[in-house]
Amino acid sequence: MIGVFAAISAAIAVAAGAFGAHGASGPQEAEWLRTGGLYQLIHAVAAIAIMGVARGPAIMLLVGAALFAVTLYAMALGAPRWLGAVTPIGGGLLIIGWLWAGWLYWRT
Repeated sequence: MIGVFAAISAAIAVAAGAFGAHGASGPQEAEWLRTGGLYQLIHAVAAIAIMGVARGPAIMLLVGAALFAVTLYAMALGAPRWLGAVTPIGGGLLIIGWLWAGWLYWRT
């Protein structure tokens, strides 16, 4: 199931990046879409790469990337900017996921 969610996440990331490049209403919105798409895509691929060995960290990367990117996407589409205060929570989950993965790989 991680692979399914990761693949869907990657598809959303590509769509967000394309929309940012061609349909965003302004430069700030385009940057939010580009940043969210980049982080979401990288972590979707990483989750697929590690899901067989580090299932928990793979899930953490997907959840963190979704929270990080969705808040940026929402602001780019007109949601209140206070959502920007939630974005770092997703980033924190990404950091935890990477550290957790590193710890698991170090142990084995």
